[in-house]
Amino acid sequence: MGLVIDTSALIAIERAGAEWGRAVAGFAEEPVVIAAIGYAELMVGVELADTPQRAARRRERVEALVAHCPVVEFGAEIASIWAATFATLSRAGETIPSNDLAIAATALYLGFGVLVGPGDEKHYRRVPGLRCEVVAALS
Repeated sequence: MGLVIDTSALIAIERAGAEWGRAVAGFAEEPVVIAAIGYAELMVGVELADTPQRAARRRERVEALVAHCPVVEFGAEIASIWAATFATLSRAGETIPSNDLAIAATALYLGFGVLVGPGDEKHYRRVPGLRCEVVAALS
């Protein structure tokens, strides 16, 4: 097994005063990865920083995280799972945000769960067969 990190988990870790890389290393019993879209969300934070200094600090945090957690590319296999899961959820009237669906599809492809922040797991729990772990429950 393993975990794909949702950005809500990183926000929760940061708010708790912990460093991303060290906190993620605490889940050493399972491999931990970042979906490509999650990496993109982190890089948006770098690009939208209001000062060059803040951008540099954010980039350093992202780089430290990626040193511990590889980025999983969104390829054809994951895209197929995304489409099938989107169709299943749409038919049930229970769609979730596209970025989160990409994270869920990545986790399903790998046979992993998703690591989320407290309160952000509800829509992930709609995805059939997806294990959802909450940062607060693991710390």
